[in-house]
Amino acid sequence: MDGSTNETAATGPYRVLARKYRPTSFTDLVGQEPMVRTLTNAFETGRIAQAYMLTGVRGVGKTTTARILARALNYAVPGEIDKPTIAMDALGEHCTAIMEGRHIDVIEMDAASHTGIDDIREIIEASRYKPAVARYKVYIIDEVHMLSKSAFNGLLKTLEEPPEHLKFVFATTEIRKVPVTVLSRCQRFDLRRIGAGRLIDLMSGIAAKEGVTVEDEALAMLARAAEGSARDSLSLLDQAIADAGGKVEAEAVRTMLGLADKALVIDLFADLMSGAIADALTHLQALHQVGADPAVVLEDLAAFTHLVTRLKLAPDAAGDDGLTEEERTRGASFAGDISLRVLARTWQMLLKGIDEVRQAAQPLPAADMVLVRIAHAADLPTPDEALRALREGKVQPTPAPATTGSPATGSPPGGPSARLAAVGGVTTAAMPKPQSAPAVDPAESPQEAVRLSTFADLVALVGEKRDLKWKHALEHLVRVARFEDGRIEVAPTEAAPANLAGELSRKLEQWTGRRWMVAIAREADAPTVAETRKAAHDRLVDDARADPVVAAVIEHFPGAEIVDVRMQGDAAEVGGLALPDEEDDDAEI
Repeated sequence: MDGSTNETAATGPYRVLARKYRPTSFTDLVGQEPMVRTLTNAFETGRIAQAYMLTGVRGVGKTTTARILARALNYAVPGEIDKPTIAMDALGEHCTAIMEGRHIDVIEMDAASHTGIDDIREIIEASRYKPAVARYKVYIIDEVHMLSKSAFNGLLKTLEEPPEHLKFVFATTEIRKVPVTVLSRCQRFDLRRIGAGRLIDLMSGIAAKEGVTVEDEALAMLARAAEGSARDSLSLLDQAIADAGGKVEAEAVRTMLGLADKALVIDLFADLMSGAIADALTHLQALHQVGADPAVVLEDLAAFTHLVTRLKLAPDAAGDDGLTEEERTRGASFAGDISLRVLARTWQMLLKGIDEVRQAAQPLPAADMVLVRIAHAADLPTPDEALRALREGKVQPTPAPATTGSPATGSPPGGPSARLAAVGGVTTAAMPKPQSAPAVDPAESPQEAVRLSTFADLVALVGEKRDLKWKHALEHLVRVARFEDGRIEVAPTEAAPANLAGELSRKLEQWTGRRWMVAIAREADAPTVAETRKAAHDRLVDDARADPVVAAVIEHFPGAEIVDVRMQGDAAEVGGLALPDEEDDDAEI
């Protein structure tokens, strides 16, 4: 500590840094340059509003700004300056009392404890009297959004047409709760969050004045924890100085804030992206042993995921003063290697996982399971990539595993297993759940696997099995988008049941003796079998009607019509599908 600090400690009680270094003029305000520029122009031209509305998050300086504004309105140096001004280089006759909140003509009121119309009525009554010693009577109302509706209504008339000697300065963190009628009568200033770089400079300067050495990494951690609040940053710095008892080191600040080691968090992110789940769990355990909260670790992972995403989309973000060198270099490396889709998926899984860990009775195991999910999904394709691979034929159906179940069905005891997966607009279905699978007829489950080359082969097989309802379904309810042995992709018609994919997969295993992948496509250009047959039949009828002999018969027998045309031999097949002689069965699934 320097001599002035020791003298202060010896002559009076200790003051926290947030109060000791509270700004007293507009030049001391950090990060609010747009507001200062507007007020400077307004004061120089004499366009001083009757009411001001200051809004922003906690700790950005709303109340401090209100006091500085009241000081500027009443600034006076006897014999030198006697007018409102932003330039307050010397201490005026009212300045000290105003900044300490004890001036008779600058009245501060907390709207949280004075919410009613009676409190506003007192202001209205007192506003009729001129200030006692200052130029203006100034009312500073903090958290003004907490006034009642009647209080706001009572304030409106005075706010719109106040006496010349009266000014209002309102401050609030909930600007949306302030009635529009009040906002329209005020000059509004949105106080901005202070950037991490500006907070680091602020804390560094104050630490130097206090004679305290603070590591750069520690300052960066404190700035991030403050989240844009100057007051919070100084409060945290105060705590860090007291905790350290000397030099403020990064490790001590990390322990104080319960943060995870940034390097370990980046290593953990690398483990997840490479699918190294064992290493990821080891790193999480190491972070937990040094005091890091599992939920905070996931929050840090989410923050780093966001950083990598920003660096991928906006490389200039690497210039942020709040980033460590490791975050900057390794984040840029990850941004070049990881796709945006994977980053977005990881972000969503982390957001969901953070809530799970916070609500879990055992946070560490819950965090472990979140990491397992992320690492497992790291090398999986995104839904659109999986759909594209499926359509391009790059994905082959998973072969059926060896089982020790019934020789008649080739399934494990208790029935076949179930697995449903939704990929993009395609639903792939394997076997239904055991509890929903009906008993399998051994006659329908041949010992030898049946190979099918075309959809026509499948329709023919169903005919051989004499399964009329499935014959009707395949001919009337599906449009084939893709067919190969072991996999089929169809687009159901509107009349098709919702469980068509699962049921068809089960039946295909019964009919062929092996598993099939049945995919539901969003649409298919191919017509149904029934539509193909009808079109072929219509063409035959048209051809028959154009035949000279048939035309002559119809001409000699008025009212005669062609009822049907039947082909014999090879000509009875259209597109590989036989034209049936029997009527279609109307059975439904």
